[in-house]
Amino acid sequence: MTVTEDAPSNAQQGQLKHLPRLDAVLRMSEVRAAELADGEPIAGENDQTMIINMGPAHPSTHGVLRLMLELDGEIVRRSKPIVGYLHTGMEKTGEALTFLQGPTNVTRMDYAAPLFNELVFSMAVEELLQVEVPERATWIRMLMCELNRISSHLLFMATNGMDLGAVSMMIYGWREREQVLRFFEMVTGLRMNHNYIRPGGVAADLPDGWRDEVLALMDMLPPRLAEYDTLMTGQPLWRNRLQGVGVLSPEEANALSITGPILRSTGVEWDLRKDMPYLAYDQVDFSVVVGTYGDCFDRYAIRLEEIRESINIVNQIVELMPRGDYRIQDAKVTPPPRARIDESMEALIHHFKIFTEGFKVPEGEVYVAVESPRGELGCYLVSDGGSKPFRMHIRGPSFVNLQSLPHMMADSLLADTVAIISSADPILGEVDR
Repeated sequence: MTVTEDAPSNAQQGQLKHLPRLDAVLRMSEVRAAELADGEPIAGENDQTMIINMGPAHPSTHGVLRLMLELDGEIVRRSKPIVGYLHTGMEKTGEALTFLQGPTNVTRMDYAAPLFNELVFSMAVEELLQVEVPERATWIRMLMCELNRISSHLLFMATNGMDLGAVSMMIYGWREREQVLRFFEMVTGLRMNHNYIRPGGVAADLPDGWRDEVLALMDMLPPRLAEYDTLMTGQPLWRNRLQGVGVLSPEEANALSITGPILRSTGVEWDLRKDMPYLAYDQVDFSVVVGTYGDCFDRYAIRLEEIRESINIVNQIVELMPRGDYRIQDAKVTPPPRARIDESMEALIHHFKIFTEGFKVPEGEVYVAVESPRGELGCYLVSDGGSKPFRMHIRGPSFVNLQSLPHMMADSLLADTVAIISSADPILGEVDR
């Protein structure tokens, strides 16, 4: 599926310029910045430029992101994203936690899409264990992740609208996202940071009435998405703010390892659910949404259409959901049923050892990736045969995608900076994990 739009006017006029090399874009003179801070005039061709900070305490950088901007009047000549203000150290923390405790740590990275963090970690552990998850658990994971993709993109719709002056969109996007989070609370007991997807399956089966709740949610969303189209997609003001702004070429995106909606906005049809299927995505029918111009409008339109595609996937999952176990029945990995703990001393001991010592994972290393709402989310795990990861590294798409900002901002207006940052949809918890 291709998102089409009118050709961007300022692109036609040749007003968008891109620096050809990444090092040229990222090269920011700290000496010049210090001299400017001291008030010393700088001789040379760039004596009219000024370096300012945007963030880290700025509402439109979507977190503690600092941007160093070199301005020539209102034109952003160069920019440099500076990260590290959260310094959570989740990867090192993960090496001190057992494999069973891991999901409750990683779920806090991309807090807008926590279930994807839990999924990729659990799949990496299962790969090392060489265990096969029950079919029902696989489909439950798909259901929850696609609902999480919807809620994440709804959050983007809300904040993107607010950033660009469509203030009502913040209320509408939050309203629809709230319905998805209420379903999560019904299933997991929490709205965010669920610790629901765990190695071996999921924490609990779907509750009674889940099917009716999901179908009601899927019936509610399409008319609301049509309202978004009316409010934003077809409006001349909205298009003028986004079309031709923050253009990224396919060559630049591939060179920078950009993934997700930003990559697909350039016309590259790459989605891990299609190209490297995992879970049961090869058993459902859906389209990969791609753009044409690689600008802010394409990135907005792709996420809107991906909500519709996720609705399509969820409806198929509801129809195809199999019966069976929601987690593997391997006593070395899975704790005993809660009811058994009150009846059997052996079950109580088993439960105690699983949750205090964890389970041992064979030696080896593995890399597993899934398609999160922001792109390729990868987990690299190394096991030394113990109950804790020897090494853990997460490929956070938000972190990698920030490399695209200097390219998208080069020679753009300062007024477009907020639109470009918003279109990248960064989550700083995933950047500074």
